[in-house]
Amino acid sequence: MKRLLLAFTIGLAFYGTMPTHAQEVSDSASVVAVQADSMATDSLLGATPEELIGEGDMASLTAMAAEQPSLHQQLKSKFVEGSAGFMSLVALALVLGLAFCIERIIYLTLSEVNAKKLMVDIDKKVEAGDVEGAKNLCRDTRGPVASICYQGLMHIDEEMETVERSIISYGSVQSANLEKGCSWITLFIAMAPSLGFLGTVIGMVMSFDQIQEAGDISPTIVAAGMKVALITTIFGIIVALILQVFYNFILSKIEHLTSQMEESAITLLDTIMKYKLRRQHA
Repeated sequence: MKRLLLAFTIGLAFYGTMPTHAQEVSDSASVVAVQADSMATDSLLGATPEELIGEGDMASLTAMAAEQPSLHQQLKSKFVEGSAGFMSLVALALVLGLAFCIERIIYLTLSEVNAKKLMVDIDKKVEAGDVEGAKNLCRDTRGPVASICYQGLMHIDEEMETVERSIISYGSVQSANLEKGCSWITLFIAMAPSLGFLGTVIGMVMSFDQIQEAGDISPTIVAAGMKVALITTIFGIIVALILQVFYNFILSKIEHLTSQMEESAITLLDTIMKYKLRRQHA
């Protein structure tokens, strides 16, 4: 009986320690797995692209990147393929058109002033009787608005009809100065696609000449001439589109300055009229 009790007690003690031992084994396995994942991550972070991708695949990717031409090389090749003679004329139209556009944009940007503030300052000086100060202010301010105001103040002692006629006449001169050079821009806008279409016609003629010499309609012969024709047309249209965008921007600035000139002229006439009325009552 004692032996049975002793065996029963030993069995209970053994089964009671088994879960604890299993948990310790499981925890040890988890720690080992975490350490393995950390080592794998560190090895991936420190690896070179050749080790990750493979030297063979890396070499093929480098070769593909080297073989792909850049945008400059593609434009250069298409320029040569499109007959250098006509493509040079299209490029010349682009360069000259952009030169006129940049010149107009700089001129119009420098001509812009705060017209409302200028007219307020002129009105204050004229109201105070400082006509010479108003003239000096207009003389020191750039732009067509100040020039028109100066022209009107030069005839402030004359009749209103004379002042108005002087402002209108000088305003037309300033408007012409704003639009100077725009006709050349429109010329190059029209020339660029026309040169492209001319290259298209000549490319078609070249294709028929080659067909006549070969005595057979070959797709290779026809494709060569058609390629020249289409490339010149594409470049001509692109040049026209670029210049058209700049031209519309220039027209918007001219319209803005013209509206400023008209508003300032009306304000100046009112200021001069008030000045004359005060002098009559005085």
